[in-house]
Amino acid sequence: MKKPRIAFYDLENAPSLGWYYDRYKEGNIVADEQDWFMLSFAWQWADEKKVHCKALCDYPGYAKNKIDDSHLIKDLHKLFDEADILIAHNGDRFDRRKSNSRFLGCGLPPPSPYKTIDTLKVARRQFMQGSNSLQSLGTFLGLGGKLPTTGWHTWRGAIDGNPKAWAAIKKYNKRDVSLLRGVYERLLPWVPNHPDMRVYTGKASCRNCGSHDLQLRGEERTLTTVKQRYQCKACAHWGSVPK
Repeated sequence: MKKPRIAFYDLENAPSLGWYYDRYKEGNIVADEQDWFMLSFAWQWADEKKVHCKALCDYPGYAKNKIDDSHLIKDLHKLFDEADILIAHNGDRFDRRKSNSRFLGCGLPPPSPYKTIDTLKVARRQFMQGSNSLQSLGTFLGLGGKLPTTGWHTWRGAIDGNPKAWAAIKKYNKRDVSLLRGVYERLLPWVPNHPDMRVYTGKASCRNCGSHDLQLRGEERTLTTVKQRYQCKACAHWGSVPK
């Protein structure tokens, strides 16, 4: 069977630029100067160890136009098009929709269908943490946190074309993907409605991770049938299969 193409990914964007009279008054932007654009994206395929990153400054023509993200977006579209499953933190609400907006703006068609796993949704549904941010989850799980930056100054430096700021952005972006993967692997047995890996690995395998190393653990009874319950010895997910 064909193995699924699973990608962990994360975006970094520039903010929109506007004019205002009163910074403390809600909805007080009187004019938009410049819409947001994408700075970089990082990703890692589940079957690879290397974390990749592409940024605006990597493309020819960047020196002439520092806000043209069209080539970057085409490469992001290629990633989406190749993936069977995309994993991100707050991906369903933010990263996926931001990506779709730029695909539309660049005249690209929808990428081929894929499934998503949003680790923020999993954390909110299954646990009650003080914070469900990627930083907080990584620290809580003993995986470490995000890389420190100088905040807005780093992003502004990249927007202005500063090489050191760009290096910091790309390193930060890649670390987020590494941290995302670690958080996902710890949350994996808790993920409800995980894309069914048995489609790729066969029925006698774990629904969540696809491992065949299962321990039979009693029965699961419904109103109409009895199923064999199992716990995966690879990821610890509980599941069941028809007897």
